[in-house]
Amino acid sequence: MKVLLINGSPNEKGCTYTALNEAAGVLNENGVETEIVSIGKQPIRGCIGCGGCSNSHRCVFQDDIVNGIIEKMEAADGLIIGSPVYFASPNGNLISMLDRFFYAGGCFAHKPAAAVASARRAGTTATLDDLNKYFTIRQMPVVSSTYWNMVHGSCPEDVAKDEEGLQSMRNLGRNMAWLLKCIEAGKEKGVETPVSENTKRTNFIR
Repeated sequence: MKVLLINGSPNEKGCTYTALNEAAGVLNENGVETEIVSIGKQPIRGCIGCGGCSNSHRCVFQDDIVNGIIEKMEAADGLIIGSPVYFASPNGNLISMLDRFFYAGGCFAHKPAAAVASARRAGTTATLDDLNKYFTIRQMPVVSSTYWNMVHGSCPEDVAKDEEGLQSMRNLGRNMAWLLKCIEAGKEKGVETPVSENTKRTNFIR
């Protein structure tokens, strides 16, 4: 079993990474492999709604990290996305990546997912709301913790002092590992994943 963790901060080893790494450590302790991927500082173009990914499950744009992360997600059993708070919402570069990642990729259904937010002070719940919507439109069970999945601090050293935030990250890791093992046990007992109905689009505007 493997969980992909996406660091949506331009700072590869900053506050968001510190939170994700705390969850990853507990996942590893519970026998789950992890990989933390940083989106970095390079520009990521937004989705243009061209539909070119509909058959290939790859974005038509090849000049950034999106298709590489789709490939990593295809090999993963779970997903955790972390973002710093920018004006009470996720990092814009991360949103551009996620729009194309979730639109193009066909590898999300029934894989557990969680969002993590990092802030100096506020905007975390709005950021979590934005990120969680990607999971619910792609049939991904949302994993929770003992508090909202957030840490606070202006630097990694501050986050290291946020005992409640780091505890939430560890409990998130435990819950993710448990759910992954439950899904695996279900498969071994012959419990099949649900088959969705064919998509119907209702449009009342003519």
